[in-house]
Amino acid sequence: MSLSRSPKQLGALIQQSRKARGWSQTDLAQQAGLRQEMVSKIEAGQPGSRLASIFDLLAALDLEMTLAPRTKSASADIEDIF
Repeated sequence: MSLSRSPKQLGALIQQSRKARGWSQTDLAQQAGLRQEMVSKIEAGQPGSRLASIFDLLAALDLEMTLAPRTKSASADIEDIF
């Protein structure tokens, strides 16, 4: 399980999953029914990404989002995960 607390961290996790499959951003975009530019923006953690688009990417990568209470770890600990 991976932890994400920001758009940038979520984008990095999506990018890691995409690369693990050997897919380009264009490949992922086609699987998710999105444009490559949207994949790029989400992976970069840019603001303004539609939640529906993020869920489309997660579905294309066969991933799901789980919500849980925040842990009390220091921010430096979170950065070490990435």
